[in-house]
Amino acid sequence: MTTSVRITSGACGFITWVRIRNGGKNEPYSVEMKSDCEHVTRMAGDIKELNRMDAFVRFMENPVYRAADRHLKHVSCPVPAGILMALEAEAGFRLPKDAHIEFMQEILELER
Repeated sequence: MTTSVRITSGACGFITWVRIRNGGKNEPYSVEMKSDCEHVTRMAGDIKELNRMDAFVRFMENPVYRAADRHLKHVSCPVPAGILMALEAEAGFRLPKDAHIEFMQEILELER
């Protein structure tokens, strides 16, 4: 199977395409990325392969977030989360459903 995602980063206008392929039983998953962002492109060189359980490695030890720390300039960039969501879907840990962040004009009442 192959899972592909398109990540639109927002204000910067950059788009990143990610394709993750299952390498087979006990084999690493291949990660292919193409991005309009030069920083994401450099980050891609550090994560050409991931293991399925990398989806559950905590932030500070996670290979995707470690690569992001080395290369990305904005900590709120959605690309690392998108990569891990694609990995989770390819590994069968989540449904391939879209995620969204929306900025709202009206004030929302948040229940406590």
